[in-house]
Amino acid sequence: MLEVSGIHAAYGAVRALEDVSLELAEGEIACLLGANGAGKTTTLNCISGIVPVSRGRIRFEGEDITAERPDRRVARGLVQVPEGREIFPQLSTRDNLILGAWTQKNRIDLEKIYEYFPRLKERAAQPAGTLSGGEQQMLMIGRALMARPRLLMFDEPSLGLSPILVQHTFAIIRRIHAEGLPILLVEQNVRMALQVSARGYILENGEMKLQGAAGELAANPQVREAYLG
Repeated sequence: MLEVSGIHAAYGAVRALEDVSLELAEGEIACLLGANGAGKTTTLNCISGIVPVSRGRIRFEGEDITAERPDRRVARGLVQVPEGREIFPQLSTRDNLILGAWTQKNRIDLEKIYEYFPRLKERAAQPAGTLSGGEQQMLMIGRALMARPRLLMFDEPSLGLSPILVQHTFAIIRRIHAEGLPILLVEQNVRMALQVSARGYILENGEMKLQGAAGELAANPQVREAYLG
């Protein structure tokens, strides 16, 4: 489904990624872990086309997309839910969702999103900026689903949420995956990320340090000491 091969990226003279490789199989959840500044978000942004790669290749469903524009990647079904609350605060909840379907022409299915998030239907006419943090996170995920992704990437979906909302967010991720959608997950909550994933990758200072089955990583003494306590 997704193959990232030896990518390098930089911000000016500052190296961000060096020889990073990962892959995601059809129907799989994989997590990308590491400390703040390790290069996790940069990796997602390279896959999305937001950050250019200086070396290496990115292939999606067998096609080389390394030089493709971000909008073309979204049209292919490669969709990212970014970190934070990247919404249009003055627009209604409904209009924010509809913007997510810009690649779908007339195939707008709000009711499917409302099945996942009934609260968004209740808040459909409300300005998105007045939603709670948890509701805005629902809106971010719902807007991404409106694009009918073939692969969904999450960047810190539980960031800033209460423990109850973290559980709810991961329940939604499990449900989305159960319906057949592969997911690449960047998440600071390492324990939860490894619980939902089939495999994991650990970045350190822009380099891939560890990778393997999620269960193996969870049992790895080095991982337990650094991330699980």
